[in-house]
Amino acid sequence: MRKGSTIWTRKLLLAVIDKFFGGPVGLDNLAAAIGEERETIEDVLEPYLIQQGFLQRTPRGRMATVRAWNHFGITAAEMP
Repeated sequence: MRKGSTIWTRKLLLAVIDKFFGGPVGLDNLAAAIGEERETIEDVLEPYLIQQGFLQRTPRGRMATVRAWNHFGITAAEMP
């Protein structure tokens, strides 16, 4: 996570990983967890994270990718 990365993108990813065990997590729950508007997540933060391969959208909610876990130094053995 380099160019375009902000404290909010890190906060969002860490919330998905730490608070929701990697997901899936719904947009409203994610917005409440990081204190950000759902529209901001959907229109600003999420597209960058998806483009960079850190987040994916599924029918059940947002999920952190293996790349996201690895970025924060979490190995497959430590994943829930």
